[in-house]
Amino acid sequence: MGYQQIFLAFLGALGFYISYKVAKVLYDQWISPLRVLRGPPSSSWMYGHMKEIYEAENSVLHEKWVEEYGSTLTYKSYFGSNRFYTTDVKAINHILMNDYIYQKSEQARFSLSQILGNGVLVVEEDKHKQQNPAFGAAQIRELTEIFVDKSIELREVWKREVNKQGESGRVEVLSWLSKMTLDVIGQAGFNYKFDALANSKSELNDAFSTLFQSSTRMTIIPLIKAFVPALRFLPSDGDAKAKSAMDTMKRIANELLRDSKMGLMAEDNNTKVEQKSLKRRDLLSLLLRANTSKDLPAHQRMSDEDVMAQVPTFLVAGHETTSVATTWALYALTLEPKIQDKLREELLAVGTDNPTMDELNALPYLDAVVRETLRVHSPVGSTMRVAVKDDVIPLGKPIRDVHGNLLDGIRIRKGQSFLIPIVALNRDKSIWGDDAAEFKPERWENIPPTVGQVPGIWGNMMTFLGGPRACIGYRFSLVEMKALLFTLIRAFEFKLGVPKEDLIKKSSLVQRPLLKSDPGAGNQMPLILNPVNRI
Repeated sequence: MGYQQIFLAFLGALGFYISYKVAKVLYDQWISPLRVLRGPPSSSWMYGHMKEIYEAENSVLHEKWVEEYGSTLTYKSYFGSNRFYTTDVKAINHILMNDYIYQKSEQARFSLSQILGNGVLVVEEDKHKQQNPAFGAAQIRELTEIFVDKSIELREVWKREVNKQGESGRVEVLSWLSKMTLDVIGQAGFNYKFDALANSKSELNDAFSTLFQSSTRMTIIPLIKAFVPALRFLPSDGDAKAKSAMDTMKRIANELLRDSKMGLMAEDNNTKVEQKSLKRRDLLSLLLRANTSKDLPAHQRMSDEDVMAQVPTFLVAGHETTSVATTWALYALTLEPKIQDKLREELLAVGTDNPTMDELNALPYLDAVVRETLRVHSPVGSTMRVAVKDDVIPLGKPIRDVHGNLLDGIRIRKGQSFLIPIVALNRDKSIWGDDAAEFKPERWENIPPTVGQVPGIWGNMMTFLGGPRACIGYRFSLVEMKALLFTLIRAFEFKLGVPKEDLIKKSSLVQRPLLKSDPGAGNQMPLILNPVNRI
């Protein structure tokens, strides 16, 4: 068979596959129980509402639809398929608690695996339970010294940056916070010094910047690759840079795993490697030690490949979300100088630069600022689930369908996709009040009773999700964020370095800031820093 015939056969098979997929979508829509739900009309069969959602700030469009069509609705995803959307807390709780029925879609797992490998954030069911390491309060208490030391190092870096410019200075805080949290996860996660703050160039930090770079435009090739596995060989913009970044992360992950194993072996043999202390309490060592415990049944042990898969997850989830959350905290404080002053007053009353975890957690206004930041500016705006079998989702608030019938539950067919609205639930007016979208730390002094209905693992909010797939590292992130704010707010007054209207949020796994006036410069948050005169 000649090349031309092979090519024609390939085109024919591809055409048949696409026709089958289109026919299946049309049939699924025709029999879908969601057809009776209200929702916005779609202007595109191929994109549905996805272009509008992509161009809007995360959750803004969804919140508008909830006001118009009610708390439970449907909108169009790619190729005309229905996507279920609800802010009904009973329905969300049902989806989150039944993780064997509602899982990440194959497309989402593929996209995540391109960044994280097959770690705890990607795998499902028993495999997820097997790879779920513990991040308890005791471990975080021991790691707090690292959080504080690196926060102080960042403070000194920023002082030097400001001194170069005079009495005050303009600093792009996102990139520096990313370096700081990378250093933290290096030491706390792997007992390894990346020294990203000390070095002008960090290959791992550059790799993360490449992988998480937000874009202002939607392209078709990544969409095709996500939905058509057979076409994942197609090249797209940025593939070469992304592959190089992933290769860097995998190489470093291999080195970290090897070093951690050597450290534990030396610890067991009561010896030393490179004259370093071998009392290893980093997260990877804890995971490796637990995995080799005599009390762990053989069928529950993770293979080297499974352990290796956790390293990119630790690296990404352990530093990216905290750096972004702290960036948005500083942004929020620049818009509210009185809140910033009140927080600084509380922090300056502490008589040490090196607080413990308990001392950080004993500061009520710092805690309120962190909670309010994570409510209003959640690093992850939403997440997806798909039903792997038929089900009925109960509703706490019955709704009327397009025919006027009252529904207290929604029939779901296998394959139905869902958007879990993290930000929208965090600022839902029916839960938080009419000022839900506003940044008000004082609200935590007397939160509404309706907040108790939110099925989140922490803080009566959805930021860290809930149920068996809730974020396992939330304690790590909270204490690290408090250490950063404690150190930085005591040292500097922060002002916004660009007009507020110039800043937008764009998601690439996390919601990063971007300047409308200069999107090509990449993600950034320029702030003006004035050193605090502490008499």
